[in-house]
Order: sequence, then structure tokens, then C-alpha cells
Amino acid sequence: MKYAFSKYLISTAVSVYVFAPLTAWANESDGGENRDIVVLANAADTLTAQTSAGSRLGLTPLETPASVEILSGDVIRERGDLSIVDAVTRATGISSVANPGNGGTGLSARGFSGPGSIMQLYDGVRLYPGAGTVTFPTDPWTVDRIEVLRGPASVLYGQGAIGGAVNVISKKPNTGRTELQAEAGYGSQNSWRIGAGVGGPVNDFIAYRFDISRTQSDGWVDRGDSKGLAISGSLQFRPSDTLTLTLSDDYSDQYPMLYFGTPLINGQLDDNNRHRNYNVTDALMHFNDNRTTARIEWTPSANISVRNTTYRLTTDRKWRNLESYFWNGTTGLIDRFDFFGIDHDQTQIGNQGDVTFRSQWGGVKNTLLVGFDVNAIKFRHSNDFDSDAAPPGFSEPVNPFSFDPGLYYNTFGVRPQHRSRTRQYSFFAEDRLTLTEQFSVTAGINFDHANVKRYVNSYNAVGVATETLRLDKTLHNTTWRVGAVYQPIPTFSIYGQYATAVDPLGSLITFSIGQAAFKSTTGDQLEVGAKYSFLDGRGSATVAAYRIVKKNLLATVPGSLPPVQDQVGQRSAKGLEASLTLDLAGGFGIDANGTILAARFDEFQNGAISFKGKTPPNVPETTANLWLRYAVTDRLQTRAGLRYVGMTYSDNANNFRVPAYAVVDAGVSYAVTDNIALNARIYNLFDKDYATTTYNDEQWLLGRPRSADVSASVRF
Repeated sequence: MKYAFSKYLISTAVSVYVFAPLTAWANESDGGENRDIVVLANAADTLTAQTSAGSRLGLTPLETPASVEILSGDVIRERGDLSIVDAVTRATGISSVANPGNGGTGLSARGFSGPGSIMQLYDGVRLYPGAGTVTFPTDPWTVDRIEVLRGPASVLYGQGAIGGAVNVISKKPNTGRTELQAEAGYGSQNSWRIGAGVGGPVNDFIAYRFDISRTQSDGWVDRGDSKGLAISGSLQFRPSDTLTLTLSDDYSDQYPMLYFGTPLINGQLDDNNRHRNYNVTDALMHFNDNRTTARIEWTPSANISVRNTTYRLTTDRKWRNLESYFWNGTTGLIDRFDFFGIDHDQTQIGNQGDVTFRSQWGGVKNTLLVGFDVNAIKFRHSNDFDSDAAPPGFSEPVNPFSFDPGLYYNTFGVRPQHRSRTRQYSFFAEDRLTLTEQFSVTAGINFDHANVKRYVNSYNAVGVATETLRLDKTLHNTTWRVGAVYQPIPTFSIYGQYATAVDPLGSLITFSIGQAAFKSTTGDQLEVGAKYSFLDGRGSATVAAYRIVKKNLLATVPGSLPPVQDQVGQRSAKGLEASLTLDLAGGFGIDANGTILAARFDEFQNGAISFKGKTPPNVPETTANLWLRYAVTDRLQTRAGLRYVGMTYSDNANNFRVPAYAVVDAGVSYAVTDNIALNARIYNLFDKDYATTTYNDEQWLLGRPRSADVSASVRF
């Protein structure tokens, strides 16, 4: 689907918006009567809702021996979070390390960061990072909920999840009634967005869901414009009460902000270059993703259930940017370098299935799940470097405050450099033995097999390519988890677990030739915690303590050219996490969470340099979130949120420090009618200058300055 056709779809959506009063949210009760739109979504009862992130057995967080958190889509949109990263970093202990190189989706959790350690899934299907990049999904409009599992998830999803896993669940058809939602908003930086969704039953046999969202902004730096389109649709067929077939297609087309960060001047953030963009005028960044899925759910009896998901995901990514900037203290100018022209062409086809058996012997209940996951990934990497090892060129230095950005420069042109063919399969099993009404034991195991073939192109003087198979690497990993849950009362649980995990060396599908001699990094975690749902579900509290150890780290040998890597060292993280949610009488509500951790290199000798005792880069050791809600009347509501992220380092030696930051957001909603509401939001209320992460040691990716928007929303 081309962007021109997308414009046609946008026009259609706008027409629907004009002819239907799609300007606010409303909720409908089971009895079919509307209730006031401004009743805020209640997140307090998520401990008793089934989740798939922490277990495939359909357990609730109270029953799961792991830290699991659910963010509902209604809560996400109510807060005004504009991206998946914005939304998920409201969860306990999750922070952003998103940058253009990782597709703007990178996360940090429990002392580990990046797509290689924090796995991302869509409807339970693993998304494989291409060269450390994941670009889908990004728009919260199409999201039903986000489930977050903190701690190792390899036993569920395979390698690449030592810090946790984030599972984005898309909206699905409502088989009980027809729903219609929409929202349109406009705000600072000439930013606007429009989203519409409709779905429900056609008859007893068929139900549908369709959502579309369009966003655009001028951005908060020079030439910082961006735009995006997300379309999601699904059809559900129920030929019988025991069989369901769901066909889905999800499409994303993004032109992100062409901003790679702001260079520090004399080691400090300078207000005078706060809005400068040092990228070239004709820069390009474009991500296009499309996923098609067929899912079958069959329950032949009360004791057996079967699920199978077949899918195809295609991804096309393009970068043409001048990416690195450094203030030269001798000249007083900004040196700019790294012309990167890169294309990713990725196709992932797979099938995932499982069978669940339920049985009971006297007072002992058992639930056993066995399943498999098989997929094939084709990945092609093209660039405009002279060779894989050759560094891109330099541009002319510029004045830090006033300059001509210039144009993209390259003499080679983007051409295929290497491709990979990855075949992966895994077998997994999970079992929950309920010994009494109060005590249960859960165990799981996963065997993961992957073969990666890497083909490299070489070019002669006239540009004719010769392709050679340079790598044929097979990896085998087995991970497992065992945990126990004690529930003295149904709404309170104490748990403990031990889990093992595996992380790939970089990205599995772009496994490099230099990494072929090494084994995957391994890890394990010990965790204990407690969860409590109280006040009839209007309150919940969790606390967890953990220690994770990761071994066999990979490091570049200092001074080696071309770079040579060696497998050395160990790192660990230990910490405490807590959360509290309350919906109080009088219209008050509180959502709060926080984490304190200590992340360290336990052993890390890189040549003559020791990093022992240092904090790994991009890891904040303190984070916190606080949301306060108050319903002034049945129709008028206010809210305020605080996001705090502690200090981080951008290098292994801890020479470059990125300060902590706290950002306050606020909003108000007024229900004009039972179905129509007007909303006003302020982001970064106190106009805090802060860096969400870094691109280079002294090149900070700055967050959005103080901004405001107004919107109208509707639900029928």
C-alpha cells in the first residue's frame, strides 16, 4: 500500500468524522444505557484480569509468579500518551532509550536496555529486531491494552528478553454490541491527530473492527516535521460456540522527526542551540510495516483448548541522514559526520500454536500447555558505504547557532551489502499445579533453535556484485522457570520464582561474522513479591524484589582495526519495585509506582581497562510515575501526572552523565453530553529541558518542551 492510497483512506475517515458527531468518548453499560463520558477508566482491578504476558495459561497477575502489569487502552488515551513508548514508560520501572537507530521503540527495564534485552510482541507474536531496530507498532489508537512482564521472559518467548517483554494487544471485534469511537485534536508545534474506530456484530456469525489514525506535527526543532498513519482491521467468524476464526491486518506508515539529537557545548546543554537541527535539509526517515494474521481458537471440551496463529509481517525502513555531531572546543564549531544511507527489507512468516489440557484429581487441579513456534525471516541490508567496514564521510563544520544544514552527500549510492535467512523453531511447555485453594506451583521450559545464514556482497570496479555465503551459525538454547504462589485470601498473593534467560549477541537476524565464534549471553533471575487487590477492586498494590545476573558479555578489543570482539565479563542488577492504585470516594484517584535498583558490571576487563563496578549505559537506577485524578463533578474531571527518570550514563566508563529529570503533565475533560467530551492537555507543564536518552556520548535526544493541545472525543 502506497502513501497516496493512504491519503484516500484518510479522506474517507475524515468524511466519516464530519457526518458523525465523532468528537468525544462515551461508555455504554451492559444494559445498553449511556453513562457519563468523563468517568475515568479504572486501572485498579487489573490484578484480577487475565493476561498473556506473564503466562500462556490465562492466569491473572495475582496467580502469576512474576511481575506483570496491564495498561488499558482507555487509560493510555485518557492520559494523552501519543506513542507506545510514551504509554509503556508509565509502567513500573520502564524507561525510554528510544532513538532513530532503534526505530524509536527502545526500552530499558531492570538494569538492561535495548531491543536485544527487552522483547517486543504484538498480539503475542515476537517481533525480531533487524540490526537492533523495531518500528511496529507505534500508535496507541489501535491498542486495546499493553501487557508488561518485568524480568526474564525467554521461557515464554525465546532469546532476547532478559529484562522483560512488552506485549501490545490490538483492538478486537466486540461480539455483543456495536461501538463507535473517535477523537480529533490540535496543539503546539502545529500538531494534529484524528482517529476513528467502529466495530461490532454483523450477525451471530460475524463481527468486525476497523480503526484508523492519522498524525502530523512540525516538531520542536528546526525541520522537525513528522507524520504517521495507522490502520487496523479484523473480522471474526464464530461458526459455533467452541470455534472462533479471526482475520486481522495492521498497517503502519511513519515519517518520524528527522532529529538525531543536540550536541552539548563545552559539556553543557546550551539554550541557544536547543531548537537547532544539525541533520541535512534533504534527510529521510521512513518506516513502513504491515502484518496479516489468521488466528484460530477451538475449545472442543471444557478440559481442552487449542490455539493457532499464522502471520506474515513485512517491514521496509529507510534512512538518509547525517547523524553525529560534536562541538569542537578548538574551533568553536560543530563537527558533523556519519552520512548514513541505509535500507532494511524484512519479511517474517510464522506459525505459533498450543494446546491446553485441564485435569483434576480430588482437590488437586492441573493445567498443562504444550506448544510450538516456527518462523522464517528474510532480511536484506543495503547501505551507501564503500564497504561494510568503511566509515561514512564528514561534512563541513558549522556554527552552533546559525548555519546552512547542507545536503546529503554520497558517491556510492545505496546498494545491497548483505542479507540473512533465519530459520527458527521452538517447543515450549508450561504447567500449573494447584495443590490447594491457597497454594500453586508453576513451571515452564522452552527449547529454542535458530539457524542464521548471512550472505555478503562484494562489488568490482564497475559495480557488479558477487554474493558469498560468509556465515552459517546454529544456536540452541534451553531456558526454564519455576515459581510458587501462596494466596491466604483470594485477593492477596505472595510469590517467588527462579528463571533463566538467553540474550543474542546483538540482533539474531543480523548476527555478524565477527560474533560467530561466541555463544549467546546467559542469565538468571531470583524474584519474590506480593500483590494485593482491595476495596472491592478499587485498590491494588504490588511489591517485588529481584536480582538478575547476565554472563558472557561481548566487548570490542581496544585499538583493534578492523574491530575485533571478545566475550568477557558479567553484569547484574538488583532492585525493588512497588505500585499503588486507588479509586477513592469523592472522585479521587491515585496511580503511583517506583523502582530503585543497582546495576553494575561485576566483571568487565576490556583490554587494560576495567569497568568493574561501573553502571551500564542507558540504565536509570531510579524511576517513578504518579497520576492524580479528581472528578470535580460527574461531567468535569482533572488529572495531573509526574514522570521521573533518574540519572544515567552514556558510556561504560561512566565518564558522560545524563541528568535525571521530572516532567509534569496535566489535563481536564468536560462532558458536553453523555457522548461528547472536550479535552485540554498540557505536556511538560514547567517547560523542563531534559534528555530522554543519547545518540552519542555528548549528543542528547531532548524531550518535548511545554506543549498544549485540545481535542474533542466521542463514544457510542
